[in-house]
Amino acid sequence: MAKKSSLFIRQSVIGLGFLSGVFTAIGIDPQAILIGIFADAAAAIDPDPRIRYLFVILPALLLLLSIITAYRLGRVFGLVSVIVAYFAGLALLTSFSSALILLGISIVLGYFATNRRLLRKAGFH
Repeated sequence: MAKKSSLFIRQSVIGLGFLSGVFTAIGIDPQAILIGIFADAAAAIDPDPRIRYLFVILPALLLLLSIITAYRLGRVFGLVSVIVAYFAGLALLTSFSSALILLGISIVLGYFATNRRLLRKAGFH
Protein backbone atom coordinates (compact mmCIF):
# COMPACT_ATOMS: atom_id res chain seq x y z
CA MET A 1 0.00 0.00 0.00
CA ALA A 2 1.37 3.40 -0.93
CA LYS A 3 2.48 5.75 1.82
CA LYS A 4 -0.24 8.34 1.08
CA SER A 5 -2.96 5.69 1.02
CA SER A 6 -1.76 4.13 4.25
CA LEU A 7 -1.59 7.50 6.01
CA PHE A 8 -5.06 8.49 4.79
CA ILE A 9 -6.61 5.18 5.81
CA ARG A 10 -5.02 5.25 9.28
CA GLN A 11 -5.66 8.90 10.08
CA SER A 12 -8.89 9.79 8.31
CA VAL A 13 -10.78 6.55 7.72
CA ILE A 14 -9.89 4.68 10.92
CA GLY A 15 -9.12 7.66 13.18
CA LEU A 16 -11.66 10.27 12.16
CA GLY A 17 -14.39 8.05 10.76
CA PHE A 18 -14.46 4.67 12.45
CA LEU A 19 -13.31 5.65 15.95
CA SER A 20 -15.64 8.67 15.98
CA GLY A 21 -18.51 6.32 15.14
CA VAL A 22 -17.50 3.89 17.89
CA PHE A 23 -17.31 6.69 20.45
CA THR A 24 -20.70 8.01 19.33
CA ALA A 25 -22.19 4.52 19.65
CA ILE A 26 -20.74 4.11 23.13
CA GLY A 27 -21.86 7.58 24.14
CA ILE A 28 -18.60 9.19 25.15
CA ASP A 29 -16.57 11.98 23.62
CA PRO A 30 -12.91 11.67 24.62
CA GLN A 31 -12.05 14.91 22.85
CA ALA A 32 -14.56 16.88 24.95
CA ILE A 33 -13.26 15.25 28.13
CA LEU A 34 -9.63 16.11 27.35
CA ILE A 35 -10.46 19.64 26.29
CA GLY A 36 -12.47 20.08 29.50
CA ILE A 37 -9.52 18.95 31.59
CA PHE A 38 -7.16 21.34 29.81
CA ALA A 39 -9.69 24.18 30.05
CA ASP A 40 -10.04 23.69 33.81
CA ALA A 41 -6.27 23.61 34.22
CA ALA A 42 -5.84 26.77 32.12
CA ALA A 43 -8.58 28.54 34.08
CA ALA A 44 -6.85 27.63 37.34
CA ILE A 45 -3.60 29.17 36.09
CA ASP A 46 -5.13 32.25 34.44
CA PRO A 47 -8.87 32.97 34.87
CA ASP A 48 -8.97 35.24 31.78
CA PRO A 49 -12.27 34.55 29.91
CA ARG A 50 -10.51 34.81 26.53
CA ILE A 51 -8.67 31.59 27.33
CA ARG A 52 -12.00 29.91 28.12
CA TYR A 53 -13.36 31.03 24.71
CA LEU A 54 -10.46 29.31 23.01
CA PHE A 55 -11.48 26.00 24.58
CA VAL A 56 -15.10 26.59 23.55
CA ILE A 57 -14.26 26.94 19.85
CA LEU A 58 -11.43 24.38 19.84
CA PRO A 59 -13.63 21.30 19.12
CA ALA A 60 -15.18 22.97 16.08
CA LEU A 61 -11.76 24.03 14.82
CA LEU A 62 -10.36 20.51 15.25
CA LEU A 63 -13.32 18.98 13.40
CA LEU A 64 -12.99 21.49 10.58
CA LEU A 65 -9.26 20.84 10.33
CA SER A 66 -9.87 17.07 10.21
CA ILE A 67 -12.45 17.42 7.44
CA ILE A 68 -10.20 19.74 5.41
CA THR A 69 -7.28 17.33 5.80
CA ALA A 70 -9.43 14.36 4.74
CA TYR A 71 -10.63 16.30 1.70
CA ARG A 72 -7.13 17.40 0.72
CA LEU A 73 -5.81 13.84 0.90
CA GLY A 74 -8.76 11.99 -0.64
CA ARG A 75 -11.12 14.52 -2.26
CA VAL A 76 -14.79 13.48 -2.51
CA PHE A 77 -14.06 9.74 -2.49
CA GLY A 78 -12.03 10.29 0.66
CA LEU A 79 -14.87 12.08 2.43
CA VAL A 80 -17.28 9.34 1.39
CA SER A 81 -14.90 6.72 2.80
CA VAL A 82 -14.73 8.62 6.12
CA ILE A 83 -18.54 8.81 6.29
CA VAL A 84 -18.88 5.09 5.55
CA ALA A 85 -16.27 4.37 8.25
CA TYR A 86 -18.28 6.50 10.71
CA PHE A 87 -21.37 4.40 10.02
CA ALA A 88 -19.25 1.27 10.45
CA GLY A 89 -18.28 2.52 13.91
CA LEU A 90 -21.91 3.23 14.73
CA ALA A 91 -22.93 -0.26 13.60
CA LEU A 92 -20.21 -2.01 15.60
CA LEU A 93 -22.34 -2.52 18.71
CA THR A 94 -25.47 -3.63 16.86
CA SER A 95 -24.14 -5.76 14.00
CA PHE A 96 -20.50 -6.76 14.07
CA SER A 97 -20.57 -8.33 10.58
CA SER A 98 -22.20 -5.25 9.03
CA ALA A 99 -19.63 -3.05 10.73
CA LEU A 100 -16.77 -5.13 9.31
CA ILE A 101 -18.26 -5.02 5.81
CA LEU A 102 -18.74 -1.24 6.00
CA LEU A 103 -15.22 -0.79 7.36
CA GLY A 104 -13.84 -2.90 4.51
CA ILE A 105 -15.76 -0.80 1.97
CA SER A 106 -14.47 2.41 3.53
CA ILE A 107 -10.87 1.17 3.45
CA VAL A 108 -11.19 0.22 -0.21
CA LEU A 109 -12.76 3.61 -0.99
CA GLY A 110 -9.97 5.31 0.94
CA TYR A 111 -7.37 3.41 -1.07
CA PHE A 112 -9.01 4.40 -4.36
CA ALA A 113 -9.41 8.00 -3.17
CA THR A 114 -5.67 8.41 -2.74
CA ASN A 115 -4.65 6.46 -5.84
CA ARG A 116 -5.15 8.98 -8.65
CA ARG A 117 -3.97 6.62 -11.42
CA LEU A 118 -6.67 4.08 -10.61
CA LEU A 119 -9.32 6.81 -10.58
CA ARG A 120 -8.19 8.07 -13.99
CA LYS A 121 -8.31 4.55 -15.42
CA ALA A 122 -11.81 4.10 -14.01
CA GLY A 123 -12.90 7.39 -15.57
CA PHE A 124 -13.50 9.36 -12.36
CA HIS A 125 -10.75 11.92 -12.91
